[in-house]
Amino acid sequence: MKFKELKALPAAELREKSLELYKELIKDNAQVAIGTAPKNPRKLRLAKKTIAKIAMILAMPKTAPAAQPAQAKPKATPAAKPKSEASKK
Repeated sequence: MKFKELKALPAAELREKSLELYKELIKDNAQVAIGTAPKNPRKLRLAKKTIAKIAMILAMPKTAPAAQPAQAKPKATPAAKPKSEASKK
Protein backbone atom coordinates (compact mmCIF):
# COMPACT_ATOMS: atom_id res chain seq x y z
CA MET A 1 0.00 0.00 0.00
CA LYS A 2 1.05 3.56 -0.50
CA PHE A 3 2.12 5.72 2.41
CA LYS A 4 -0.80 8.15 2.01
CA GLU A 5 -3.29 5.28 2.06
CA LEU A 6 -1.73 3.82 5.20
CA LYS A 7 -1.61 7.20 6.94
CA ALA A 8 -5.35 7.65 6.43
CA LEU A 9 -6.17 4.41 8.29
CA PRO A 10 -6.91 4.40 12.05
CA ALA A 11 -4.27 3.02 14.41
CA ALA A 12 -6.23 -0.14 15.27
CA GLU A 13 -6.59 -1.05 11.62
CA LEU A 14 -2.89 -0.39 11.05
CA ARG A 15 -1.98 -2.76 13.87
CA GLU A 16 -4.22 -5.47 12.39
CA LYS A 17 -2.71 -5.00 8.94
CA SER A 18 0.81 -5.13 10.37
CA LEU A 19 0.05 -8.36 12.24
CA GLU A 20 -1.50 -9.88 9.12
CA LEU A 21 1.52 -8.96 6.99
CA TYR A 22 3.89 -10.28 9.63
CA LYS A 23 2.13 -13.67 9.71
CA GLU A 24 2.20 -13.81 5.92
CA LEU A 25 5.89 -12.94 5.93
CA ILE A 26 6.62 -15.75 8.40
CA LYS A 27 4.86 -18.26 6.13
CA ASP A 28 6.75 -17.03 3.06
CA ASN A 29 10.08 -17.11 4.90
CA ALA A 30 9.36 -20.67 6.01
CA GLN A 31 8.80 -21.67 2.40
CA VAL A 32 12.14 -20.15 1.42
CA ALA A 33 13.86 -21.88 4.33
CA ILE A 34 12.68 -25.35 3.28
CA GLY A 35 13.84 -24.74 -0.25
CA THR A 36 10.71 -24.06 -2.25
CA ALA A 37 10.70 -20.95 -4.37
CA PRO A 38 8.00 -18.44 -3.49
CA LYS A 39 5.38 -17.72 -6.15
CA ASN A 40 6.25 -14.03 -6.02
CA PRO A 41 9.68 -13.16 -4.59
CA ARG A 42 8.86 -9.45 -4.68
CA LYS A 43 6.08 -10.13 -2.19
CA LEU A 44 8.63 -10.66 0.60
CA ARG A 45 10.27 -7.30 0.07
CA LEU A 46 6.96 -5.51 -0.28
CA ALA A 47 5.65 -7.03 2.97
CA LYS A 48 8.78 -5.94 4.85
CA LYS A 49 8.55 -2.41 3.50
CA THR A 50 4.86 -2.13 4.32
CA ILE A 51 5.45 -3.34 7.88
CA ALA A 52 8.18 -0.71 8.25
CA LYS A 53 5.88 2.02 6.90
CA ILE A 54 3.16 1.04 9.36
CA ALA A 55 5.64 1.04 12.25
CA MET A 56 6.81 4.51 11.24
CA ILE A 57 3.25 5.85 11.04
CA LEU A 58 2.38 4.40 14.45
CA ALA A 59 5.51 5.98 15.96
CA MET A 60 4.70 9.44 14.62
CA PRO A 61 3.18 11.83 17.17
CA LYS A 62 -0.44 12.60 16.31
CA THR A 63 -0.78 15.98 18.05
CA ALA A 64 2.35 17.66 16.71
CA PRO A 65 1.64 20.30 14.08
CA ALA A 66 3.41 20.09 10.78
CA ALA A 67 6.92 21.43 11.05
CA GLN A 68 7.33 24.71 9.27
CA PRO A 69 10.69 25.74 7.94
CA ALA A 70 12.49 28.35 9.98
CA GLN A 71 12.77 31.71 8.34
CA ALA A 72 16.31 32.67 7.50
CA LYS A 73 17.50 35.71 9.41
CA PRO A 74 19.87 38.02 7.61
CA LYS A 75 23.37 37.82 8.99
CA ALA A 76 24.69 40.99 10.52
CA THR A 77 27.92 42.07 8.90
CA PRO A 78 30.54 43.34 11.31
CA ALA A 79 31.16 47.04 11.06
CA ALA A 80 34.44 47.91 9.41
CA LYS A 81 36.97 49.43 11.77
CA PRO A 82 38.48 52.76 10.81
CA LYS A 83 42.01 52.41 9.48
CA SER A 84 43.43 54.52 12.25
CA GLU A 85 42.22 52.09 14.96
CA ALA A 86 43.39 49.04 13.03
CA SER A 87 46.91 50.41 12.62
CA LYS A 88 47.27 51.14 16.39
CA LYS A 89 47.23 47.45 17.31
